[in-house]
Amino acid sequence: MTTELKAILTEAIDDEYKARAIYRLVLQHFGDIAPFANIVEAEGRHIEALVTLFKKYAIPVPEDEWAAKAETPDSIIEACKTGVSAEIENAAMYDKLLKAAVQYPDVQAVLTNLQQASQENHLPAFQRCLDRGGTPEGGRGMGRRRRQGRGNK
Repeated sequence: MTTELKAILTEAIDDEYKARAIYRLVLQHFGDIAPFANIVEAEGRHIEALVTLFKKYAIPVPEDEWAAKAETPDSIIEACKTGVSAEIENAAMYDKLLKAAVQYPDVQAVLTNLQQASQENHLPAFQRCLDRGGTPEGGRGMGRRRRQGRGNK
C-alpha cells in the first residue's frame, strides 16, 4: 500500500459519505422524494465499492463523520441545486483521482464506474429536479412509495 493510494481512496469515500449524508437529511426533512430516495441508495453502493478496495489493500476504512457535519438545504429546490453542484464537483474529483491512480487499474475501474454513475444518472436526475422546480416527478406532491403503488416508476 502506498500513501498515495490511501489518499485517493480516502478522498473518494469522504465525498461519497458527504453526498449520502446530505441526501439522507433531505429525505428526513422533506420526505421520501425523487430523486433523493434512489440516489441515497446508490451512494451506499458507491461506498461499498470503495470499502472493497480499502479491504483489498489493507487500508483502514475512514469513519463517516458527515452525519454530524452535513446541513439540510432550506427547500427541495435548494436540495436539487446542491445535488447538481455536488455531482459536478464529484466528476472533477474523479478526474483528478483517476490520474493519480494510474498504477492501480482495479482502482481506476471502480472510480470510473462511480464517476459514470454520477454523470450519467445522478447529475441528470438532479437537473430534472431543477427543471420541475423542485416538485416531485409528475408534480403530484407524492413521495416515491405512493407513486410506486400507482404503477409509476
